[in-house]
Amino acid sequence: MAGKLDQVAQMAIKALKERGESASSIARTLGVTEGAVRYHVRRQASGATDGRRGKPHKAAAWHEAIATWLGAQAAGPVNLVALHNWLRDQQGYTGSERSVQRYMRSAFPTPARRARRRIETPPGAQAQVDWAVFGAVPFVDGPRDLYALHMQLSHSRYDVVIWSERKDQVAWLFCHNEALRRIGGVPATLRIDNEKTAISTGAGAWGEIHIAYRRYSEVARFHVDACAPRTPQAKGKVERRIRDQRLSADPRSRTWTDLAELQEWTDQRMIFSAHRRRCPVTGTSVFDAWQEERAHLGELPLLPEPFDLVATRRVSEDCLVSFEGRRYSVPFRLMGRVVEVRGCSGRVQVLADAAVVAEHARKTQKLLVIDPAHYEGEASEHVLPPTPLGRMGKRLQEIALMAPEHRPLDFYVALAEVAR
Repeated sequence: MAGKLDQVAQMAIKALKERGESASSIARTLGVTEGAVRYHVRRQASGATDGRRGKPHKAAAWHEAIATWLGAQAAGPVNLVALHNWLRDQQGYTGSERSVQRYMRSAFPTPARRARRRIETPPGAQAQVDWAVFGAVPFVDGPRDLYALHMQLSHSRYDVVIWSERKDQVAWLFCHNEALRRIGGVPATLRIDNEKTAISTGAGAWGEIHIAYRRYSEVARFHVDACAPRTPQAKGKVERRIRDQRLSADPRSRTWTDLAELQEWTDQRMIFSAHRRRCPVTGTSVFDAWQEERAHLGELPLLPEPFDLVATRRVSEDCLVSFEGRRYSVPFRLMGRVVEVRGCSGRVQVLADAAVVAEHARKTQKLLVIDPAHYEGEASEHVLPPTPLGRMGKRLQEIALMAPEHRPLDFYVALAEVAR
């Protein structure tokens, strides 16, 4: 019974005894036996101490190993279970997890905690972006797993949600386009998570921005600000809004006809919510704060078509560029120049001087995709047009454009005369 009394109870026995309380009275007060009280009174009177005190900790022999393990961990709370497992499996430690915990308390005191500075971003300076996943959203043709891209302005707290059935590069850029249009401008920075569609390798400030996303950000004119790994608090505003949406605007509350109906319903809900919520910075509604912040957003440019692959290519002498195992024609005036080729949703775009100069169907069965109009036109300062088609070439083009059953017999006769 004596072993069940903790240090607080023992100190209470001492204090009550000094007041003149009897052993039976103290026992009733603490809910223990009178014998336990008398035992601790005798120990305190004789000056006895806990025999475990002063003994070396079993884990002390592994001090250097523990220090090495702690140095390799990221800042934050120590996972004692992981430390104990590592000592047991890698260092031959045979003690209990409790023994490691006791040694950590004595040899590695808790470091001083750093206070967190609260900073409110100026209008137009930042928006935070993150994905949320909603499984089994009911549609008339069956449930679908959907992704929701949340974009929230950090100053006014105005936010939008864009729905998508995919999470690939094209979907990532498409959702950006739709979100920026609804916000009504472009903030100076977008704080994002380390999604592979945004950061191709690494993470945070040292990560490498995906080439397609980097080109997109250059056209839309915003800076990509990737969070450090395992720091969800770095974009806490959008994280909280994702949580709030799950509680107040969950799309699984009804059955939808299509994605467009769900998007329209969501847009209305976001506007309604913005009128009701209060912006902590301005004291006005989030909607009114957003109206003021719009003047500080960058002008909404002609947003680029979403693409998942981009490459630079030099135009060959026959006015073709190679991309994804195929060759595509471009206007002859670009011969010898370096152009940018983008793989968009369903088509290939060729850009020169930040303008689209050619478009073709993407990933067709054809390996050579040519638009005859690219070989026509006036000469430029440095490039002459290709040699014009002769009579035979023009006749062959006419035949190619005509259905076989509509080709008259005298047409073939005339073609034969041209060939002589």
